[in-house]
Amino acid sequence: VQLQASGGGLVQAGGSLRLSCAASGFKLDDYSIGWFRQAPGKEREGVSCISKVDGSTFYGDSVKARFTMSRDIEKNTLYLQMNSLKPEDTAVYYCAARVWTYGGIYCRPRPNSDWGQGTLVTVSS
Repeated sequence: VQLQASGGGLVQAGGSLRLSCAASGFKLDDYSIGWFRQAPGKEREGVSCISKVDGSTFYGDSVKARFTMSRDIEKNTLYLQMNSLKPEDTAVYYCAARVWTYGGIYCRPRPNSDWGQGTLVTVSS
């Protein structure tokens, strides 16, 4: 299982970025998958996850209505469209497979989650 995240960069507040996560060694719909982020000095948090079990999608409260996660099954790639970016969105963003998520209520990594290498998003004010 390999995950390759890309698309991060420097953007001004109010701007947009689209992150991509190319998966290999498995199919995206084999597992519950999602995006996490970790800002300097802060704990990792779940940004958005989709459940294999019930098909629900979770969004963190801080990103609802601004971020949208999608999948391209043919390309085996996960995306995170980020709009109206804020300085507090600055973080390293990771994609992960085999996560805990259900009912759109929670989004957490498992001990055996597979992780991409992370991509840095910096939002300037």
